[in-house]
Amino acid sequence: MKPIIQITNLKKAYQNGNEKKEVLKGIDLIVSPGQIIGYIGPNGAGKSTTVKIMCGLIDSFSGEVLVNGTDIKKDPVAIKSQIGYIPESADIYESITPIEYFTFIAEMRSLNVTETLDKAKQLLKYFEIEDTAHQRVGSFSKGMKQKVLIISALLHDPKILFMDEPLSGLDANSVIKVKEMITQMAREGKTIFYSSHLMDIVEKVSNRIILLHDGKIIADGSFDELKAENHDESLEKMFARLTGHHKLNKFEMNPSEN
Repeated sequence: MKPIIQITNLKKAYQNGNEKKEVLKGIDLIVSPGQIIGYIGPNGAGKSTTVKIMCGLIDSFSGEVLVNGTDIKKDPVAIKSQIGYIPESADIYESITPIEYFTFIAEMRSLNVTETLDKAKQLLKYFEIEDTAHQRVGSFSKGMKQKVLIISALLHDPKILFMDEPLSGLDANSVIKVKEMITQMAREGKTIFYSSHLMDIVEKVSNRIILLHDGKIIADGSFDELKAENHDESLEKMFARLTGHHKLNKFEMNPSEN
């Protein structure tokens, strides 16, 4: 099967004054259609940077990134037409309504406005906020705004959905709905690239988990494969041990031991 995502020797560094910080240190990755990738790692490991590069939001990097066979450096616009992107939070014009925002998305992507709004209304109902369709976004809670972002990323029926901490502000019922939604999308052959620090959700929804630490991939496989290989009971324990966070926790519990 032809890979939907293919990354070869991806490196990215940021300049901070006179210092150069290397965030990604040679990522190699092949993703097949229909996979739900759980992309995890400590803060600063390079998760969001990887996602933004694949979405065409960061263009200064070395290495090769192919999304659905297209080189992200050569034709980022073509790739953006095929993907959906849900960030942890994003600015939405607070003076407009969800329907006005979805109309803007449809026109920007050259979609049929009537059909797009019909789909948007179905998703508003699915997320139980259909009664807010004509209310100003400025009056919404963080969770409601996040639902609007999620819906906007699905309107063009993307082949690949990139999710970067997408559950920010959502209640438990909405989290369940998002899990059901991405599982159904994978059944339809869509690819989900899910970056999160919520280990229990990643463990439950992902059929492949990739652990990034210090700019490098240090674990890659299904949860059952990683569990058997590392002899850990949970993804959280595996994460803590492989990234060294269990040592920090021990120190915090016993500060007198040094």
